[in-house]
Amino acid sequence: MKLSTISALMLKSTLGLFTMALTLVLGSGHLVARADSDHGHTPSHDMGTSSDMGDGHDMEEGHHHGILEIPAGQPVPTVMLMVYPDPVQGWNLEVQTTNFRFAPEHVNQANLPGEGHAHLYVNGEKTSRIYGPWLHLPQLPSGQSELTVGLNANGHEALTHDGQKIESTVVVEVP
Repeated sequence: MKLSTISALMLKSTLGLFTMALTLVLGSGHLVARADSDHGHTPSHDMGTSSDMGDGHDMEEGHHHGILEIPAGQPVPTVMLMVYPDPVQGWNLEVQTTNFRFAPEHVNQANLPGEGHAHLYVNGEKTSRIYGPWLHLPQLPSGQSELTVGLNANGHEALTHDGQKIESTVVVEVP
């Protein structure tokens, strides 16, 4: 077998396993996205579920997480979403950030300025954490869906600036 054929087979196997794992994490959730033009900040509409407290706290595995305001004088992180159809199946979500470093090795540890992870909300429901700039979404439902990614500190607090969550939302129309 040619080296390029072996490489392609290994890539397909790896992508297949990743897709299966992501499908287990996301379930049959509905996914969507719209790129915001306000440097990663969305209006303060409530994207939470009825189990959320509605005061900047969200539920994750039975825990309440608060908010963490970026202190004056500290660089303010931003986030922007881009969604691309995957040439094989599903969609690829690119999470572009500034003044922020994904630090999965520090999750559930002390908060450090400018680092953490992201939380993915699909049609207002939290579906997973994001630990890097790319995420493959195996499928999107037909019609319109809303996908929101918010930046979070190591301790899961939603990062905010001037009282607004640092997040970006994308809407995708799927035939």
